[in-house]
Amino acid sequence: MEDEEAEAVLRAVGRQIKAWREAVGMTQVELGSAIGYGEEMVSSVERGRRVPKPDFLDRTDEVVGAGGKVSAMKADVERARYPKKVRDLANLERDTTELGAYAALHVHGLLQTSEYAHALYAMRRPSYTEEEIERLVAARMARKSLFDRVPFTQITFVQEEATLLRPIGGKLVLRKQLEHLVEMSKLRHVEIQVMPTASEEHAGMMGSIQVLKLRDGKTLAHTEGQLYSRVISDPREAQVMEMRYGMIRTQALTPPASLAFIKEVLKCET
Repeated sequence: MEDEEAEAVLRAVGRQIKAWREAVGMTQVELGSAIGYGEEMVSSVERGRRVPKPDFLDRTDEVVGAGGKVSAMKADVERARYPKKVRDLANLERDTTELGAYAALHVHGLLQTSEYAHALYAMRRPSYTEEEIERLVAARMARKSLFDRVPFTQITFVQEEATLLRPIGGKLVLRKQLEHLVEMSKLRHVEIQVMPTASEEHAGMMGSIQVLKLRDGKTLAHTEGQLYSRVISDPREAQVMEMRYGMIRTQALTPPASLAFIKEVLKCET
């Protein structure tokens, strides 16, 4: 785990599971057999080293007769499942009335399909384990709840043209990703624009940008690099990022022209 808060939650959950297991006189092997998991998984969960899935908690609750007390920990475990920087960003996104993002290297996380996200994490070096990849993908997919929240957050994206052409995960994954972009563009509170490679003017040459306008009227920005993720709260710096993003939008194709471009790329991929 990468933060103390998550570690504390998982240790507490593990202690509770162990206490319930021992109360009914079961060994780790017996509990694992009863709920369909191996002894190593039960041991790791009880020590707070593995994140139990909802199914693990529900089956354990039933087998040890906890009356819903183990299952009730699913919400806490779900929050601990995601890396701290993802939790922090998701909390900010939930408090926004407007969100704008320019993505320079790949399709923005909020627009990614699970297959595309999995392919991105799988190519990271040093390599992640499959369990770590699943955790990161789940965290990214959970952020998509932003699209369904009412009242709607007004969301705009500018995608660099190259991000729509690079076959991350292979041609099939890219095609599904492009189809998803077409579907997302149909939402009334979402606009997707494309920044053409041929454009001579480009205000986003310093990299990806995310601008968030909060309910209290405050404007924040978020940037991410190779080894860092930074939230910009200084009003002057946030204003600069907001200005840059506004310029990027004016330099990009309009939303209708962008949708036509995405469909044309999709046509070439089929």
